[in-house]
Amino acid sequence: MGATYKNTSPWFSTPIKKTYLDVLRIRTVSAEPDDFLYAIESQYTYRPDLLAFDLYGDSALWWVFIQRNLDVLQDPVFDFVPGKKIYVPKKSSLFNILGL
Repeated sequence: MGATYKNTSPWFSTPIKKTYLDVLRIRTVSAEPDDFLYAIESQYTYRPDLLAFDLYGDSALWWVFIQRNLDVLQDPVFDFVPGKKIYVPKKSSLFNILGL
């Protein structure tokens, strides 16, 4: 029996084959009308997990910023720098998308 992943995990949709995780199935985070443009502040430098915790109450949702901003964030950590502008999903919209 393999592990199971919570709704907040980027691996939630990826099937488990016997005892290993299959090829990653990317969870998309589509653009929504209520997304807001956010300039990354210095306290979040290289720390998308901290921003996810502050905005959504769950650091495991760090991957949402990358999936929503694929054109801006190529590296999920080192591109997370002060002044970079990203679109951030509103908490209620994101939780609705993820089924939380």
